[in-house]
Amino acid sequence: MSDEALRRAALEYHAAPRPGKIGTHVFKPAESSRDLSLAYSPGVAEPVLAIAADAEAAYRYTNKGNLIGIVTDGSAILGLGNLGPLASKPVMEGKALLFKRFADLDCVDIEIDASDPKDFIDTVARIADSFGGINIEDVAAPQCFEIEAALRARCKVPVFHDDQHGTAICVVAGLLNALEIQGKKLADVRVVCLGSGAAGTATLRLLRAMGAPVEHLTAVDRQGVIHAGRDNLPDYKAEFARHTELRTLTDALRGADVFLGVSGANLLEPALLKSMAPQPVIFALANPDPEIRPEAAHAVRNDVIVATGRSDFPNQVNNVLCFPFIFRGALDVRASTIDDGMKVAAAHAIAQLAKESVPAEVLAAYPNVASLHFGPEYILPKPMDPRLRDRVAAAVADAAVRSGVARLPYPVHYPKL
Repeated sequence: MSDEALRRAALEYHAAPRPGKIGTHVFKPAESSRDLSLAYSPGVAEPVLAIAADAEAAYRYTNKGNLIGIVTDGSAILGLGNLGPLASKPVMEGKALLFKRFADLDCVDIEIDASDPKDFIDTVARIADSFGGINIEDVAAPQCFEIEAALRARCKVPVFHDDQHGTAICVVAGLLNALEIQGKKLADVRVVCLGSGAAGTATLRLLRAMGAPVEHLTAVDRQGVIHAGRDNLPDYKAEFARHTELRTLTDALRGADVFLGVSGANLLEPALLKSMAPQPVIFALANPDPEIRPEAAHAVRNDVIVATGRSDFPNQVNNVLCFPFIFRGALDVRASTIDDGMKVAAAHAIAQLAKESVPAEVLAAYPNVASLHFGPEYILPKPMDPRLRDRVAAAVADAAVRSGVARLPYPVHYPKL
């Protein structure tokens, strides 16, 4: 499809036959006067009084336990930048569509006109109790770090910044499998991350939580390697400032095992890829144009595994593998937060699924793919794989119960782990 054809099709999709992508679905009877007297006055007073007496009753008598608030300030809309809160609404509706389609979670998208992070934090904190969870979306770094930390401290429900943690979980899941195929272990490999924003920082943190030695993790930004000798580093960069003589991306990649790109197009030059260790792994996640295209990488080396953020290449890193099911599992055990153990469990569940036989219904959803089997061009499950919901949500719920952040037991309708 040409760019112009795609533009027209996308606008038509959003405009007709009804503007937008989401709406309200009434799932209780509302056909008689009795129905209305139960749904509203006078009957509605009974659940009101029950909730006033016990806040937990909101989960029994309202949709709170299946409802996600998607919040944004529009400061980092996809690859388009800071276009403001109203312009972000189509993306937030799209996120709501994905939550509903893949995990049957209802959503309200809330676009907040707040240039000061404190105003954004106060707004969300004051409304958070209406929801079972809060998903932060398209908020730029570095304010996203302050916002998430403050909301996690102030809100009684799970808070999750998908641009950080969703990306990190999917990258780590794919990386675990790629390293296994390449005959390497996470504890031994050297990782270079180009880009020190939300996704890069969260991925390094999750790798560290999974046992990757900090001295094996090298972060690189526009000024070069983030090292201990640099002045005035913000906290989120200083966290990964190494005591090292490495100064440039060229220095860092020489002999490295893994390149993680969350930066910009064409920044991984063929000569740099050539300098990496045998059996390297490349995650080139800049969109729409990756740091290196897969065909360019394979032209340089025949021992490389490449993942991108694009659906038209093998090994797409797509957050939809993660975020609907993270919240599904968290809400089903009424978790108070989403902790590192739940993220690690999600990554392992996603990774494991890629090693299993792919059902015919998944293959049918991808008619341009001849076959899918665990290997260099299939290190992550496809988003349309229906097994993701049960597997990932179950792993997350189990981890929440084991870590003590769940207020309900492991659901009886979940698979046994």
